[in-house]
Amino acid sequence: MAAKEKTRYKAVIADQTYTIIGQESKQHMDLVTKIVNEQLAEIKHLGPQTDNEQASVLLAINAVSDQLKKQEQVLTLEQQVAELKQRTIKVIELENRIKRIEAIEEEARDVLKKNGQEDVEIHNHMEAQQILNENRKQQIQSKSLHEQ
Repeated sequence: MAAKEKTRYKAVIADQTYTIIGQESKQHMDLVTKIVNEQLAEIKHLGPQTDNEQASVLLAINAVSDQLKKQEQVLTLEQQVAELKQRTIKVIELENRIKRIEAIEEEARDVLKKNGQEDVEIHNHMEAQQILNENRKQQIQSKSLHEQ
């Protein structure tokens, strides 16, 4: 992936022109410049004795504070995504177990049907497994008798 080309952008902030070099679009930088000017004006309105340098420092402090809050939110969201992935994996594992249990129960019903015992109820997967085990045991015994 090729790196974006750096471009020069002229920004007028608090009546001073700055040349900013970066990879962002002109639209992005226009928006950044607009927000910075709005926030500087608001800081100066709240404290009319505040000069441009003081207002700039206060704006920088606010920006870094906001950035830290956003980084905390991102970390929290990443942790939530990781937890959701783990839960999803567990759900998939449980669904697979249920499918295996259903297959065992279905196979046990087929064995009962083959043996003419369709009316026998299977109450849980343990009973189904016991039916299959007994069927296999009988198949092994039958095979042993035929080999003798």
